[in-house]
Amino acid sequence: MSNLVKYLFIFFISYSFAQLPTGFVYANEVIPDLDVDLRYYSSNNFVGKPVTGYLSNELILTRQAAEALKLVQEELQSQNLCLLVFDGYRPQQAVNHFMSWAKDLNDTVNKQRFYPDVAKQDLFKEEYIATRSGHSKGSTVDLTIIDGNTGKPLDMGSDFDFFGEASWVNYAHITEAQKANRMLLQTVMLKHGFRNYPKEWWHFTLRNEPFPTTYFDFPVE
Repeated sequence: MSNLVKYLFIFFISYSFAQLPTGFVYANEVIPDLDVDLRYYSSNNFVGKPVTGYLSNELILTRQAAEALKLVQEELQSQNLCLLVFDGYRPQQAVNHFMSWAKDLNDTVNKQRFYPDVAKQDLFKEEYIATRSGHSKGSTVDLTIIDGNTGKPLDMGSDFDFFGEASWVNYAHITEAQKANRMLLQTVMLKHGFRNYPKEWWHFTLRNEPFPTTYFDFPVE
């Protein structure tokens, strides 16, 4: 490889990763074997289409959150399990997209799957949709656990992003195996410095997050 080619390669890599604000990283820099399926980059979500601001399937987090998540991954791997992450840093423009979608009462394409028992006009009132999200601070993740051999997610008793009581961490009307899976996720995440949102079994925020009052809006790319 010539010196010119080496220089151009280093410049390209540096430029690619120089776009993130100070304190943020691409999670795969810290956890190379992490499985990521950003639901808002695809159409596999409650909106039914890719969400504004998600331009790639690249998980972005604050460095502190990524390093804490690495410890979670390593502990699970000792049990032949792994993490699967659905969302991390979320730009404000994506939150704005959610708000616009929620106000369009005629768009109910994925109602049966994600919010069968909630009227769309009540999504704001019941706090399923908000004007700001902790995800925009960069230290919040939505995730589950998968089998290390098959890649199949453990059964948590509800789908990710299901708007209803079935998603509450302490929901009683699920099987003992589903409760055990939820408890495993709770236990390992809390052990490594994350706190849970009780109405979403998948939602965790790093304690002492580095940007507790800042909502970022750079795109996921």
